[in-house]
Amino acid sequence: MDDSDQTEIAIPQREVQRLLGRCLIRVQQYEKLLKVMVAWQELSGTLQTLPGASDARLAETSDKTLGALVGRLMGTCIVPAGNEPPDYIPDQPEASIHIHLSTHFAIQPDAHEALKVELRELVTLRNTLVHHFIEQHDIGTVDGCLHAQEGLRSAYNEIDRHFNQLMTFAGRMDEAKRELARLVQTPEFREMVVNGIEPNGQVHWPIAGVVTALREAYRELAVDGWVNLEAAARWVSEHQPDQTPQKYGCSRWRHVIHESKQFELRRFTHNGVFGVWFREHPKESTKAVGADPVSTVRQERKGHSDPLFP
Repeated sequence: MDDSDQTEIAIPQREVQRLLGRCLIRVQQYEKLLKVMVAWQELSGTLQTLPGASDARLAETSDKTLGALVGRLMGTCIVPAGNEPPDYIPDQPEASIHIHLSTHFAIQPDAHEALKVELRELVTLRNTLVHHFIEQHDIGTVDGCLHAQEGLRSAYNEIDRHFNQLMTFAGRMDEAKRELARLVQTPEFREMVVNGIEPNGQVHWPIAGVVTALREAYRELAVDGWVNLEAAARWVSEHQPDQTPQKYGCSRWRHVIHESKQFELRRFTHNGVFGVWFREHPKESTKAVGADPVSTVRQERKGHSDPLFP
């Protein structure tokens, strides 16, 4: 090829390179957005583990191929109407707060199948551009370059169409996140998560704030595995004054113990002090070291004039 021929082919070749680069950049933008969507489509964990769960999901999707990501998208994020995923049941202890966030879009089954076909074609187009473009186009000739340019413009339009479509789905996911952000800032959400009080007033006792406070008092004050209820009540009033029996519809602390069913309550003399003592149920506690004082001290006489519960 003489100098005049090289000059003639250089401009068409540079245009092929520009158009190919534009396609690959758009593909990478599509893949990046898709990875974020798949990672954030479903998150679950406790209040302690949830922040790390998002990082783990992002790391898990970082090395996935476009084909694998599309499979995830169409398997869990975009689903046929009528095949929505079942309600999530956490495999966690009852006393833990487990949060599960899931977003999916339900579309008509025929539309879902059509989209799956289109996305498989997109994956094939991406792989062709990356691995087989030079095999399919002779960019050593002007005519070959012109033909390649035409194909690249068509490819870009197809990739861009899918990118904009994915942006629409991502925008709806963002709307759901904003709604969730507004929800978690409401007093009702705080009452439910922090105190275990549902909007209808029902108390979920295993995670109730007052139960958590009593557990903390137990850990601080336990003697031989038992805590004097009056001492625990004073400790809670000092350290967590917002946690009161009345907040949970109870008249007094013994009522809380009775309603929550999270503790064992007995009346006996311990270390020379007669009163009401409580401990966590042995099956839920770590079994404090020491003998059970009930077996070694005088228990409440039968027929005591002051009943245990009102």
